[in-house]
Amino acid sequence: MKKVIVLILVFVMVILLGFNNKSKLKENDEEELRAIFISYIELSKYVKNQDVNTSKRNIEAMINNISILGFNTVIVQIRSFADAIYESTIYPWSSTVAKTEGENPGYDILDYFIKIAKEKNILLYAWINPYRVRSSGNVVSEKSPAFKYLGTDFLYEDEGLYFNPSKQEVEDLIVDGVLEVINNYLVDGILFDDYFYPNQDLDYLDYLNYLENNDYISFDDYHLMIINKMVKRVHDVCREKKVLFGISPDGNIDNNYKKVFADVKNWLSSDQYVDFIMPQVYYGFFNETQAFKNVIDSWDSLIVNSDIKLYVALGFYKVGTLDKYAKSGEMEWINNSNVIMREIILARNLKYYKGFSLFRYDYLFNDDLKTATTMLEIENMKKILN
Repeated sequence: MKKVIVLILVFVMVILLGFNNKSKLKENDEEELRAIFISYIELSKYVKNQDVNTSKRNIEAMINNISILGFNTVIVQIRSFADAIYESTIYPWSSTVAKTEGENPGYDILDYFIKIAKEKNILLYAWINPYRVRSSGNVVSEKSPAFKYLGTDFLYEDEGLYFNPSKQEVEDLIVDGVLEVINNYLVDGILFDDYFYPNQDLDYLDYLNYLENNDYISFDDYHLMIINKMVKRVHDVCREKKVLFGISPDGNIDNNYKKVFADVKNWLSSDQYVDFIMPQVYYGFFNETQAFKNVIDSWDSLIVNSDIKLYVALGFYKVGTLDKYAKSGEMEWINNSNVIMREIILARNLKYYKGFSLFRYDYLFNDDLKTATTMLEIENMKKILN
């Protein structure tokens, strides 16, 4: 009888230990994402107008700097203006890496970024602007998929040039572009930024045509539906290829609905749209209208699908500068040299937090953009990255 009791006790202990080990694994199985954005601005500086060897060395230096600082992810802008920094049959070579749009820069920029990142155990997320063709002007090369739409309602022209989201051909173009990347390159994730609808009225005729064949919905709801349809399709192809897909929307939740029609509440309550969300919380603690803590708490509370990861994008570009939209908090980034550190610490307490990203590379590593507090801010941040 005693042997039976002992065996039962041992069995119970094994089960309990198993549960404890599973609990520990669950808590520790995911490394905090620590990412730095490399935008088309950095690409224009370090890759464009350089000979191949120099541009490759510059890429190596960027990845090395990111690794040494203790970061594990780089977010590279691979398509900023309906173009590509990789070999594409859909988009022309980007003028951010080549002398002119469509001209081969001499090697595959994305492929080399991936190669060097993998050597340093750095994840690479491919950052795409889905609708922007130009931020200023309307000149595009004949190789651009936008060229055949010039002068039509497929494009919206104001200070820049943007695809009309309501056109099915535009949606197909975006999805095919993502599929080309994930089929040909070992990227760890796809990230869309916060540019969706550039204008609220550009697709009014499309909306009227929709109403002729469907039940009534408001014009705003039509916009939200159009973007949701595109986002879901992109998520579907990424999921099929086992590549993470996420979006980096405006940190101001209301702006997503009032300005660009990004349905973030819907995305975060479903498993159909995103694997992660990376809101641009480029605010300080003393921002009068968008205080950092209030904003991150709001984003965390929006997440209903617990599988969605929350990565908080932080505005390192504000370090040491006047934050004029913060009103009474405008001096915060000048008077303090530990804002980023404190923001990371606070964000780590969120229920769905899985990491953070810094915008952008040059504000940490380019001497021309460093402020008096840059190095102090970096040193303070490093204290919590060990």
